[in-house]
Order: sequence, then structure tokens, then C-alpha cells
Amino acid sequence: MAAAAEVVQESVLWTHRALGLRAVADPAGSVRLTTVDRAWDSLVPVVEVVLTGHGRTWSGERFIDTTVGGRLVLGGHETAEDGEWRHTTIRLTDPQTGLAADLTLSTVEGAAFVRSQVRLVNEGDTPVHVESVSTLALGGIVDRAGGVDGLTLHWADNDWLAECRWRQAAFRDHVVPLNRAAHGHEGRGCFERYSQGSWSTGRHLPLAALTDGDEGEDGGAWLWQIESSAGWRYETAEREGAAYVALFGPDDAHHQWRQTLAPGEEFTTVPAVLVRAETGGLDAAFGELTAYRRRIRRAHPDHQALPVIYNDYMNTLMGDPTTEKLLPLIEAAGAAGAEVFVVDAGWYDDDAQGWWDAVGAWEPAGGRFPGGIQEVLDAIREHGMTPGLWLEPEVVGVRSPLADTLPPEAFFQRCGVRVTEHGRHHLDLRHPAARAHLDRVVDRIVGEWGVGYLKLDYNVNVGPGTENGTESAGAGLLGHHRAHLDWLGSLLDRYPGLVLENCGSGGLRMDYAQLAVAQLQSTSDQQDPRRYPPIAASAATAVTPEQAAVWAYPQPHFDLDEIAFTMTTALLGRVHLSGFLDRMDDVRSALVRSAVDVYKRIRPELGGALPFWPLGLPSWEDDWPAHGLRTDSATYVALWRREEGPGSAGRTLPIPHLTGVPLRPEVLYPVGAGATTTWDAAEGHLTVSLPRPGTAVLVRLGGGVPRRTAHGTSGVPQSAKDLLL
Repeated sequence: MAAAAEVVQESVLWTHRALGLRAVADPAGSVRLTTVDRAWDSLVPVVEVVLTGHGRTWSGERFIDTTVGGRLVLGGHETAEDGEWRHTTIRLTDPQTGLAADLTLSTVEGAAFVRSQVRLVNEGDTPVHVESVSTLALGGIVDRAGGVDGLTLHWADNDWLAECRWRQAAFRDHVVPLNRAAHGHEGRGCFERYSQGSWSTGRHLPLAALTDGDEGEDGGAWLWQIESSAGWRYETAEREGAAYVALFGPDDAHHQWRQTLAPGEEFTTVPAVLVRAETGGLDAAFGELTAYRRRIRRAHPDHQALPVIYNDYMNTLMGDPTTEKLLPLIEAAGAAGAEVFVVDAGWYDDDAQGWWDAVGAWEPAGGRFPGGIQEVLDAIREHGMTPGLWLEPEVVGVRSPLADTLPPEAFFQRCGVRVTEHGRHHLDLRHPAARAHLDRVVDRIVGEWGVGYLKLDYNVNVGPGTENGTESAGAGLLGHHRAHLDWLGSLLDRYPGLVLENCGSGGLRMDYAQLAVAQLQSTSDQQDPRRYPPIAASAATAVTPEQAAVWAYPQPHFDLDEIAFTMTTALLGRVHLSGFLDRMDDVRSALVRSAVDVYKRIRPELGGALPFWPLGLPSWEDDWPAHGLRTDSATYVALWRREEGPGSAGRTLPIPHLTGVPLRPEVLYPVGAGATTTWDAAEGHLTVSLPRPGTAVLVRLGGGVPRRTAHGTSGVPQSAKDLLL
């Protein structure tokens, strides 16, 4: 690395033109990450660390202003190239404790994001005890007037059956002006969101944004994402007249995470990414984040193939599959155009007391499949579909024989007692016996039975984690989840065509630690088709469209509007069919099949499409949610009319990226149901009328925006700007 003195003289260590950011060292060696031309006092150290015995210089709820962060001085920096990626590592050291912090900023030329990670190394002579460490800390964010009064906060609440609920408020609603000059100090509080326990998105999504100005084409946005399945936290507040953002993995205060580093030991934080859109608001920022997500995930053929999936669970068998019930569903799903058929929960249940607290062996239930489960799997293949099965691999029921045969150390423990939650114990995949058990299960199901799709569920929140020896519970949870991701990767190494769906009681573990490995994400367990549209419309904020599994559960008793409504909900994500298709009449079956045919027509474009929201991110009670995807050849818009009472029959949707483009809107689905469309090219406005409450429509607008740069190796744009400019 370069010598510290040489770098200090240089002052600027790293720049990012697309973000308008730079890392700057002052003459004393302190380093800050900043927007251009911001005053030094408004900034925060690039790495903030709380060590036991070395807390903060200003006590409060904030995790900035740490004593160690303020002491860290530059030890050098270097840049390395790895394909299209450029990694700059800035070495910082604490002269008092000997702790070193390597901040790595990873970028791609022309893309408006920076990915950050911090590696701590104890280069001192005595152990240090880490209570929190930032992955990324940035100060100097201001509105167009140079202050913070014009900033708006955006964050997403998350819950079972109610995922991806975006909210917004003026920055000043949560970070009030305190007249710093009168007190000589900053405030003690901040706007923060964090996870709790082992459901990483059980409370909130690990992403949020600050925007400035008009939310249309002229608005700017800062958007961030933390990639952790085992604890995360972000905070934002005011510092010297500007906003700052600090992103963290697990910490002691919120996650019971502490990491002791003996001399020579090290720890690496979870990654996080920061995105900036100078114009275009949240739509542009989420477009950039979508392109980034496609870059960091593991390559897999499913991302391009996007097969239609039928799953027997939702509003159908609900965990009670048998050969007798499945065979007619398999035939009907194949006739409807499904390409994967998943037998969901219950296929292993032969227990008179119920299966919930007896799971773990994952052997087929003889009473459910008198001819063996292979009869069902063969029937799926005979109808042209890939067989899939549901698993919940990380848990073992308290009544399962495995609870006694696996060693105690293979399970989560607290205070020497095995953790029990909702009738289950939790495996620790760092233990070789736990991993060997699951390897045997998958090798039997995939290797011997020929199953090509696994829905991996996760239905318990086991709290802060596991105490393995002297480690903290939060450190145990992070260790397990890193081992879990490694195990998932090993399955795909052995079975490259295997498709993994990440499910956590719907979307309660919907993070890009998981989604960089798994091919699909369950977006919800929501069973009410009227409640699903705001979830489906917002899902692309949390996951790329081609990874977003959305239920479509048409039923034989539904009228035609209801069938079209639920089918439309899934068409801009990954269609997850369910419902008693075998009991439908010809008219209803044809309406389902026509939706599947439309999906197959448009799916070649979904893997490179970028999301937008012509009516803004929907709220939970919106009567007219809307969601769009834009490609270089077409724009697709889904619109739902949910209102129960009398109301307007239409909405005008701004589509600014098509302003001035003459085109004719095409109703793709449902055809002939009464929806009408008009296009105002001069204004860039699409007006859609829907005839009745409880109706929905998918519209295609031909004409996209030409790409301005070459494609990356994955076949998707190198930057969201390829489509947004």
C-alpha cells in the first residue's frame, strides 16, 4: 500500500464521478467520505467502531461519533481490478489499540453505485471487543438549497402477509431542527430501522432512501441496501447542517452481537451498497439498484428461462397433499402451461399428532402416497413439468428422532440450553453433523428422486442467535447464516440446474445475502387476492422482477373478473400458479391459460427490465396500485382497481420516459374485459379505464429507450442508465 504521508499530501484518495463522491484525508490522516465541496465538519469518519472501553464521544442513540472512529488514521490505499469491478481499499489504523480497518469500496465504471465492506484486524497486543462497526458511513448530503429541509425519507415496513409497505415523511418530521449554535452540540437521536432476530425482514426491509425535490424526472435520490440475513441497522440524522447515513450489520444494542478479536484475528462486516440518482427520483435509483442486484447474484439459467411454477399450497391443498389430490392438479397445471410443479408442505407427514413439531427427516409419508412419492414425481414429468418439493431445512421438530440423534452442538443453544421456538429446534450449519444431515437429504431428493426445484422455507424467528462457547448470540447467528449461504452454494455446485426458492413465511427473510444465491424469493403468504396487488407492485423494490415469486390462485368459484385480477397480479414477476385448476369450466380454464401465454410472450424481456411506479410506490390501502417494467423495446404497466364502492373508472399514469413517442397501447390481459386505454404522446400520459372494482389490466406500450452502452456478460445492462437515459 502507499505510504500514509504520500496519501495525505494527495488528499483525495478515491473518487466516483457518477455518485459525486470522494474519499478525502485531512493533514492529520483522518478520512471522510463526502459529496463534493462539503464542509469537513458536516462529515463522519469513513469507519465508525465501538469497542468495549472505547465508546462514543457524544452519547445518544447514534452509532457515529465513536472514539475509535475519530482516532483512525490513514495507513495507505490501493486499487485492484477484477473484470469489470474496481476495488479500492483504504487502510486505517487506531494508534491506541492497534486495530486496523480496511474499507473496500467496489464500483463498476459508469454505474451509479458503490458497494462497501470493512475488514477489522487486531494488530495490537491485547484482545479488543467490538460492539458495532459500520459498513459504510457518509456525510454531507444536502438538498438543492444546501440544507436538509427539502429532503424526504423513504422506508419500507414489512410483516407477514403485508410485505414491502413503503412509507415516506419529510426528513424534518423525524430529524427536527435543534439550533446547534445555541447548544454547541448535535442531537442525540436519529431515524433508524433495524432487524430483530433471525427474520431479517420481519419488521422492515434493509433498504431506504433520501430524496430531494420533485419525485418526477427532476428529483434526486440516495438509496441504500444492507445485505445481511443475521442482523442489520441503518441510521440517518443531521450533522452540521447536512444529513449523514450510516449502515451497519449486527450490533450489540439491537442484536446481542459482540466480536472479540484476539491479536491477529479479524472480522469482515456484511456488505452494503449506496446508489445515487441525480435525476429521476426513486424510479431511477431503484433501476440502478436492480442492475446492481443482477451483478452480484450467482449466475443461473433460471434467471433467463423463468419457467411458470405451479405450487399446490396457497388456497388449495394447504399442506395436505396426497396422490389422489395431486394427480388431477398435475394434469390441470400441465394443461394450463405450468413448467414446474411444486408439492408444498405436508408430503412427509405420517404423524397422527401433526407434522409441525415432528419435521426433520424429510422422508415421504407412506400413507399419503400408497404407490410411493415417485408415482407423483413421475406424473409431474409425464406432463412436461419439473418436479419440486418444499423443505424447511434449518429446523428439526422437538418430536423428531433427529432431535435426539444429532449432537447437541449441532443446534442453536442459549445458556447451555437448546433453543426451542414454536415446537422446533434450530440447526447450526457450522457443525459438520448438521450440514452432513442436510446434504444427505438433498442428495436423496435431488440426486436420487430427480427433484429439480426446492422451495426452502423458514417459519420461525429464533431470536438473537446461538451461543457457541464464549461467542455472543448475535455472532453465532451471523456465523450460522454465513454457513447457510455456503451450504446453498454447495448445492448449486453439485446440481447446477437445481432451482432454489427462498421463502421465510412469505417475505420475512427477503435480503440480498439470500438472493445473491437463491434464484427466487417468495414475496408473501397473502391469501386475499384484493390485498396482494400493493405487495406485488412494490416487490421490485426488494428483489429483481425475475426473482419475485407472486401467487396467482384462480379458483373454480371465482367470476371472470376475479380470475383476471389474481392472474394479472403475477404477470410482471414470477408466476406462481395455485388453485383448483382441475375443477374449472372451459371458460375459466381458458382465461387462466391466456394469462400464462401472455407471460410466456413477455418473459424474455423481464430479465433485463427495470421497474418504475407511474403513480408512486403504492400504499397498503391504495385503490389503484400500479407497477411498470421498462425494457429497450417495450414498456409494461399493470394496474389494479381495488375500490369497493363507486369511484372513478380510470387513472392517468405519467410515463415520462416515453414522452414524445407516438405509440398505440396494447391491452395484453385480459382481452375483451372492458378496459380502455389512450395515449397522450405530448404529455407522456397513459390513461386507463377499468370497468368495475375488482378488475385489473396489463398494458404494453411499444417503443423503449435505446441502450447507450454495451451489455455486460450477463446480458443485462451494465448500468440502469442504459435504460433510464
